[in-house]
Amino acid sequence: MGYLTDIEIAQACKKEKITAIAAKAGIDERYLEQYGNDKAKIDLQLLKDLKDKPDGKLILVTAITPTPAGEGKTTTSVGLTDGLRKIGKNAVVALREPSLGPVFGVKGGAAGGGYAQVVPMEDINLHFTGDFHAIGAANNLLAAMLDNHIQQGNSLGIDPKQITWKRAVDMNDRQLRHIVDGLGGRIQGVPREDGFEITVASEIMAVLCLSSDIMDLKARLGRITVGYTYDGRPVTAHDLKAEGAMTALLKDALKPNLVQTLEGTPAFVHGGPFANIAHGCNSVIATRTALKLGDYVVTEAGFAADLGAEKFVDIKCRMAGLTPSAIVVVATVRALKYHGGVPKAELNTENLEALEKGLPNLLQHVSNVKDVWGVPCVVAINAFPTDTKAELDLVEKKCKELGVNVALSEVWAKGGEGGVALAEEVVRLCDQPNHFGFTYDTELSIEEKLELICRRIYHADGVSLEPGAKKQLKQITDLGYGNLPICMAKTQYSFSDNPSLLGAPEGFTVTVRNLKVCSGAGFIVALTGDIMTMPGLPKVPAAEKIDVDENGVISGLF
Repeated sequence: MGYLTDIEIAQACKKEKITAIAAKAGIDERYLEQYGNDKAKIDLQLLKDLKDKPDGKLILVTAITPTPAGEGKTTTSVGLTDGLRKIGKNAVVALREPSLGPVFGVKGGAAGGGYAQVVPMEDINLHFTGDFHAIGAANNLLAAMLDNHIQQGNSLGIDPKQITWKRAVDMNDRQLRHIVDGLGGRIQGVPREDGFEITVASEIMAVLCLSSDIMDLKARLGRITVGYTYDGRPVTAHDLKAEGAMTALLKDALKPNLVQTLEGTPAFVHGGPFANIAHGCNSVIATRTALKLGDYVVTEAGFAADLGAEKFVDIKCRMAGLTPSAIVVVATVRALKYHGGVPKAELNTENLEALEKGLPNLLQHVSNVKDVWGVPCVVAINAFPTDTKAELDLVEKKCKELGVNVALSEVWAKGGEGGVALAEEVVRLCDQPNHFGFTYDTELSIEEKLELICRRIYHADGVSLEPGAKKQLKQITDLGYGNLPICMAKTQYSFSDNPSLLGAPEGFTVTVRNLKVCSGAGFIVALTGDIMTMPGLPKVPAAEKIDVDENGVISGLF
């Protein structure tokens, strides 16, 4: 068959009315706030009304270390959920919202692919229900109130050289990384160095995704640290009297969004912090709501298991009191061969030697899931037509040696039908013994927590802190934030902090160059390597291929 593009498949799909999807999920119409026929927000009262209903089983989909060959985590999450419904299970999927940055940059959209997508994919990938715009507005309101306070006399004594709060825009725009603003004379503001982050890197995104209700959201917003006074005291959004107005901007964005898969499965798509600079999981509210409605809830965490899954476990599950029943590690034969040293252009050729060399990457992620976090695990091989039987057999053999089954996932080509084998294994795993635990105890020192993440998850020889980070560590500890969990800002392309070290590298030390407290979100960000909180566009951005015809039909989104 001739392959259709993702957007062509999505546009050919006959969507059900969102009221019918809600009914399928067991949501009464009175809780729906409709955005047209195929999107809705869910009133937060629903979660309160269902508080005594037992939770379903929570299944996390994560992956091997990403490569240019692609892994297909969202596609697998959607196809697995459709597969669970195919075998008669009441399943719901809970995903992150895509950022406009990657949509117009390198990565493209994030609504799944092939016959395992959430729809309407154009809306989900673009403005959707306006959540990200609200987050950007709240972020920039705080920035405006901060600079206005300094302009109007600075009664708090804020040191303009110690301001940590940046402005935000949901676009890859490297020009805005480091700027000077407030120029043009006394009435135009106080000149200072400033910068922008992409909206998904804003602490407000993390705050929204970790909040349990609107009052928790307001309290967390008030706790955000925006900078320091001349004598080193932290200044918060509450000190600027900003949290009430910020909450007003975010009150609708806090409500989870309901959409559907191509096969009419209910899908919550809500929140979207990046996983290499933030915690990379959809909102706690959407996950909790899904758990009250589905017997099986499939969710994902960004990038590989060393980033998204570690933060899902050590930040999201810890804060929200969640326990995953099973974890799916997605891999492709092509990506494993890339980890084994095969260039991208040659990945379609059978190469068992390279596959064997690349397999330790998968096996290390699997071992972390089983042995560090104690959760039952399955490997999902996202099938490509070029995979050979010998290659698939080798992956299965190596995983079996670790006591983990492999399921071939053909959801991209076949939708839910291609996810049945994976669904059956996931159901089996959900009834297996579960010894879920965290990577570290939060009561340990910051340095001990860093050391445990680096040794237990990355398999590093240890961690070293640059002099600036050591100074920040002392300040954060002295301010009473030392018992917060750690959010590692690290390259997604390697277990190490060096993106060129593929596979399962050994004999390396992770260098932390910067520590920053996110007192609203409730974690400490440890920056390693050259991690940008504002990406740039590539030489040929995906935006160049996106177009609209005379009927308003979009093409080129993928």
